[in-house]
This record gives sequence, C-alpha cells and structure tokens, in this order.
Amino acid sequence: MSSVTPSRRRATNAIKESLRALSTELSLLNHRVGARLELKDADFDCLDVIHRHGPLSPSALARHAGLHPATMTGVLDRLERGGWVARDRDPEDRRAVVIRALRERNAEIYALFAGMNGRMDELCAGYDEAELALLASFLDRVTEAGRTAADELS
Repeated sequence: MSSVTPSRRRATNAIKESLRALSTELSLLNHRVGARLELKDADFDCLDVIHRHGPLSPSALARHAGLHPATMTGVLDRLERGGWVARDRDPEDRRAVVIRALRERNAEIYALFAGMNGRMDELCAGYDEAELALLASFLDRVTEAGRTAADELS
C-alpha cells in the first residue's frame, strides 16, 4: 500500500510541470537576450558560467557548460572577439590559460534582464523572509537534482 496520497501526487506533478514550464520560459528569455547581444545560445550559456564560476580553464568551462572541449575554441574565440572575455595566463601554471569575464559589457546584459529582475522583485515582495528562505532552499535542491541527473546521463 502506497503512503503517497492522490492529492500529494497531484501536487508533486503540478510542481514538476511548473518547473518544466519555467525551464522553457527561462530558456526562451536567455535565447532572446543572447540574440540581442548577438551571441549564440552556447556562447551566452558559457558567458553565464564564467560570470558565476570564473575565472575558469577552458576544460573546466566545458565541463560546467556541458560542452565538448573541442567546441570551446570556437565559443571562446567568438566571446573574446566580442569583448566579453579575456584569456589570461593561469597564475598557478604559466603554461595554462584561464578565462575571465570582462565587466565592461555587464550593463548591456543587466539592461536586457531588467524586466525579469523587476518582476522577480515584485513577486518576492509578496513573501516573508521564512518563505523566501524555503523557496531558495527548494530551488537550490532542484538545481542540484538537475545537475545530478545530467551527470548521470553523461
């Protein structure tokens, strides 16, 4: 006999469906922002990874972005030409290279996300601090579950 009630199963399924819809909408938003910046989807994804985790070696960037290392050369060439990133010598291994984001163009990205950020601020204003902490924890755990599932497929 299952301990999962039909109403709990429906609620769980509703959350999964909402997360799928969110994923689609955020992907579309990122695609449109990237297009405005004249960046391919993979280039924009890599730039985001560098902003969040950088500076990174090209191989670490490829792992974080889920791309084949050979693909990184073209991505990095385009990002460097566009003034988005710089390739620097790794201070710990002068033979190696690390990729860092150039901050000069951040305002362009922030401006394109201003609508979404404003809407998020409005949404969050409707929750108290404990609710926000719960939501943040849930989303962190969903992110980790997604990362684990993706790792299992690679």
